[in-house]
Amino acid sequence: MSEHFFTSDQELASALAAATAAKLREALAARSKASLVVSGGRTPADFLNALSAHELDWSAVSVLPTDDRWVDANHADNNEAMIRRHLLQGAAATAVLSGLSDASLTPVPDGERQAEAALKKLSTPLDVVVLGMGDDGHTASLFPQAPQLAQALDLNSGRSCMILDPVTAPHRRISLTLPALLQSRQIDILIRGDSKLNVYRRALSAGPTVGMPISFILHQKQVPVHVYWSP
Repeated sequence: MSEHFFTSDQELASALAAATAAKLREALAARSKASLVVSGGRTPADFLNALSAHELDWSAVSVLPTDDRWVDANHADNNEAMIRRHLLQGAAATAVLSGLSDASLTPVPDGERQAEAALKKLSTPLDVVVLGMGDDGHTASLFPQAPQLAQALDLNSGRSCMILDPVTAPHRRISLTLPALLQSRQIDILIRGDSKLNVYRRALSAGPTVGMPISFILHQKQVPVHVYWSP
């Protein structure tokens, strides 16, 4: 695991965007296609804006959110819409974005089945997965106390996507599972602020625990992890 600490959000966004673009170019050179899985919310916006300015064959890059809220596509909390606004612009306008949620479907089983199909269109291992982290130690929509969390963390579940019902956050969610996230060549974790830095350090010292799902990413030895932080 590698740590990359910066003094400003802009420095972090620029560095992570450059590193991600380099990994995507490497994938395109080796396999003529690339995959990028990114988290939603407010934190990744600067990074996605910076990444969208990098020149590469974006038409051969498949993009998928790590998770999404089971809300209408036009809802302010929809991650797919956020990624479309901040990444699919400029040089990156031709990237192929697939969504995980479809509010017109019944979440279980139809929504899960459609999300599984979207993920199967991406060849694995995924090239780059960019995760966020909440103050409660959740990542993607793997929330502590969610009734479905144990199954979503089970490496032998055979599941790549699951509906989860957070106890501490609004909206039903759909999320990539832990085994799906670990089917990747690299995982980057993007965090900001002293509060989240403290959460990260607790998760790092605690070992894998369902009370802090991010700890399962930090303590696995299957995929390289890079942590990017700014105040």
